[in-house]
Amino acid sequence: MFDEFGFPGDADFDVTAPRLETFVYCSRAAQGVDEAEVGRMVERAQSRNLTRDITGALVFGSGVFFQWIEGPPAQVKDLIASLHGDARHYDIVVLDRSEEQRERLYPNWEMERVAADNIRAVLQDALESSEDETNIAALTRILAHLDSRPLDSLGRS
Repeated sequence: MFDEFGFPGDADFDVTAPRLETFVYCSRAAQGVDEAEVGRMVERAQSRNLTRDITGALVFGSGVFFQWIEGPPAQVKDLIASLHGDARHYDIVVLDRSEEQRERLYPNWEMERVAADNIRAVLQDALESSEDETNIAALTRILAHLDSRPLDSLGRS
């Protein structure tokens, strides 16, 4: 799904690269999750992820989360289990999950929050390529949610 520098097949690929699991998903924020709560979530994730050797990026806007997570497979699997049990979001759609030997895309980001400018395009692309009916339904709901409000309401659910 991702054609990025450092992935296997790249001429600059390092054969000593670690084995990493990648988990990419989107979801809708639950009622009451706002900018302040997302800030607290990122702070907690940064300290926990440092000890688990997990890195990644989080996008939050218009009540929608998009997250890229990478790290040791056992640690990422544990994090995935906790994400699925987290009541602060729902309509979780897995956009990519893989395990491979490669360099990290975010080597110094224990969890970095980034702007939400292109989230709609990413989700639309995921919808167009999805074959899973549950994911299609959830992505359709998420995109409808994004379409229901102007971009200047980023972060308000």
